[in-house]
Amino acid sequence: MKSSIRMVAAALIAIAVAACASPRITLFPDATEPLKEVSLEGTGTDKVLMIPVSGIISDRPKSKFLQTMPSMVQEVVSHLRLAEKDPHVKALLLKVDSPGGTTTASDILYHELSAFKQRTEMPIVVSMMNIATSGGYYISLPADVIMAHPTTVTGSIGVILVRPEVSGLMQKLGVAVEVNKSGANKDMGSPFHPATPAQEKMLQALTDMLAQRFIALVGKHRKLEGSRLDNIADARIMLADDAVAAGLVDQIGYLEDAVDKARQMAGLAADARVVTYRRTEYPNDNLYNVLSGGRQPEPLAMVDLGPVGDLLSMESGFCYIWPQALAAP
Repeated sequence: MKSSIRMVAAALIAIAVAACASPRITLFPDATEPLKEVSLEGTGTDKVLMIPVSGIISDRPKSKFLQTMPSMVQEVVSHLRLAEKDPHVKALLLKVDSPGGTTTASDILYHELSAFKQRTEMPIVVSMMNIATSGGYYISLPADVIMAHPTTVTGSIGVILVRPEVSGLMQKLGVAVEVNKSGANKDMGSPFHPATPAQEKMLQALTDMLAQRFIALVGKHRKLEGSRLDNIADARIMLADDAVAAGLVDQIGYLEDAVDKARQMAGLAADARVVTYRRTEYPNDNLYNVLSGGRQPEPLAMVDLGPVGDLLSMESGFCYIWPQALAAP
């Protein structure tokens, strides 16, 4: 028995030594490898770059058990920087499957995509998949064409501020939090006491201002005004047909239709390649693979909270997000 234990220990030590000695061997890959171009279809010289935007939009790196993955903002910007250096990349296809995220992360991606388009004069096509609500729609605004899958859920043009409030529970438990503050509103939004009427009014004003920024950008990019803009300002969600009627989406189509549209807008041949950037190669790779990092095993956690865990891990603050989407399996 002791001999077997010693053999196992020796094997583990040997693996650890090898991992330290060679940068190519990692016990728990964490996406530190550089992004490399991968061809998904086509054989031509010119390229359409596809960037997948999947999940909550955040500028915070995502940590799992012994792993750290780049934030979505970092990953998308890395794709844009690489594309800008490649003269053969002629069009950008943004594949969006996101309920949204924080206001600032969404605005950063909107800014980066707008600046990329201005610098390169490259056509941008958005292909919406399962869901492209709130921040997922916000980042789509710089596109020349927004295409939705027939079953896409989009809309939710607005902002939300969710604040936990536990003062009632604390009273039942007989506990309290003492606060010394330099101003009457220094602890505004604290979970330890209800907001005063004045504080509630201020928080609502901030929420409304961020929402108005979003709505104004929709009006600017989608050429909407008056009642058409008012109709989407209540933050309703909608399916693809209604989104087309509302002016939020240009047409309905599948991912291959979006690829064809990108090729057409860039004046490319039908065999122009569709490429993306990944940190590893996958067998039988295709347009529907959303991974860009290393081979990622399921997170080893005592309790996997799934989408709820994603929501709880987000930084506190204002969000362009449709919260109900996080409850989906």
